[in-house]
Amino acid sequence: MRKRLSPPQILVLGFLSFILVGTALLMLPVATTKGISAVDAIFTATSAVCVTGLIVKDIPNDFTLFGQIVILLLIQFGGLGYMTSATIISLLIGKKIGLGERLIMREALNVISIEGIVKFTKGVLKFTLLFELIGTIILTFRFMRDYDLRDAFFYGLFHSVSAFNNAGFSLFSDNLIKYRGDITVNLVITTLIIIGGIGFIVISDLYRFQRKEVTKLSQHTKIVLTTTAILIVLASVLIFIFETSNPHTFDQLSFKEKLLVSYFSAVTPRTAGFNTVDYSSLRIETLFLAIILMFIGASPGGTGGGVKTSTFAIVLMSLWSTIRGMRDTILFKRRIPADTVSKSFLLITLALLFIIFITLYIIRTEDTKYLSTMFEVTSAFGTVGLSVGDGGVRSLSAIFTPMGKLLISFTMFVGRLGPLTLAFAVVRRKEERFRYPEGRVVIG
Repeated sequence: MRKRLSPPQILVLGFLSFILVGTALLMLPVATTKGISAVDAIFTATSAVCVTGLIVKDIPNDFTLFGQIVILLLIQFGGLGYMTSATIISLLIGKKIGLGERLIMREALNVISIEGIVKFTKGVLKFTLLFELIGTIILTFRFMRDYDLRDAFFYGLFHSVSAFNNAGFSLFSDNLIKYRGDITVNLVITTLIIIGGIGFIVISDLYRFQRKEVTKLSQHTKIVLTTTAILIVLASVLIFIFETSNPHTFDQLSFKEKLLVSYFSAVTPRTAGFNTVDYSSLRIETLFLAIILMFIGASPGGTGGGVKTSTFAIVLMSLWSTIRGMRDTILFKRRIPADTVSKSFLLITLALLFIIFITLYIIRTEDTKYLSTMFEVTSAFGTVGLSVGDGGVRSLSAIFTPMGKLLISFTMFVGRLGPLTLAFAVVRRKEERFRYPEGRVVIG
């Protein structure tokens, strides 16, 4: 009897299929202006599907319109996720969604129950298209000042989809640096990033609360919104302090531009790799802060990566509770289940070990600097896309050997799926039939 694949295994294979199709399309002669190697095509397809934004080719100059549309579609399908995309296609052709598919959808969307999950998936599509449409319209009108209507529309559409899906791909070689003082571009892009990153669970909860279908917000929504707000405000202030006298970045900017760049640079590391400042010129403390933000990432059920805001909040509060001698972890007057706390610690531990191992390996094989390499690896894991660069317009990964590029591709893949999902897909889970006697171990 054939063994059925588990939900995590199906998700892994689903994302792999997206990447393989994208790679094949990008390798077509019509997709590029000068051709592309198989490794670079895999890297670009993985970066798009995993909504990362790291590049080894200059998107506006090395890819044709066809290639750019392929990247745009990969970002859209990758942002929605394999099961969401597959479910929507199934509904369009009139196929019924069975129990097995619903279980996989629960895994993919990070929701607790399968009840109403098909309706929830339809809502995900509607919200996505609505916000992307609004972003496209506003950005199109803004870009019409600089380009004709056709180019302005495509630029607006591409950057709106890229921002909402937390991808960070741009059709400008300098990303968004030339718009660093533009309030419209800054606010639209960051708003789309935040909305896409807080997660569809939170969006749904806010929508139901606004319509008075529920009387109060869920604990999850409160944790996500509070943590997101604190991280953005705190990071904006710190970046402003760190960079305000840097002669290579903020020193040459007006006060308005300093405020906008600080805010933009606080939002994008979680987890969309747009930039309005040259990251190779930032101070070490700013880069280290960005690494922390990239590691934390977005929120569960959204389009971003990282260990997620709720995981970070739970671990911090658990540590605080332990220091105070409390048995339970309490957030917003609700106890966090013990298995959720242990999974949060497991996720952060796995993520740290993975990033450290990949960083050390690349430093050894690529002969690169420590901080630049850790920044690139964390950016890949957090599906961010920020980079100190290769000295030009591409990411640092562009100067890596084929093996180095494949390792970064694998890191993006792990970051998009999540280390726990990948671990559950690979490792056979074992049921405990008995428990060993409790031992005594001295720690600290």
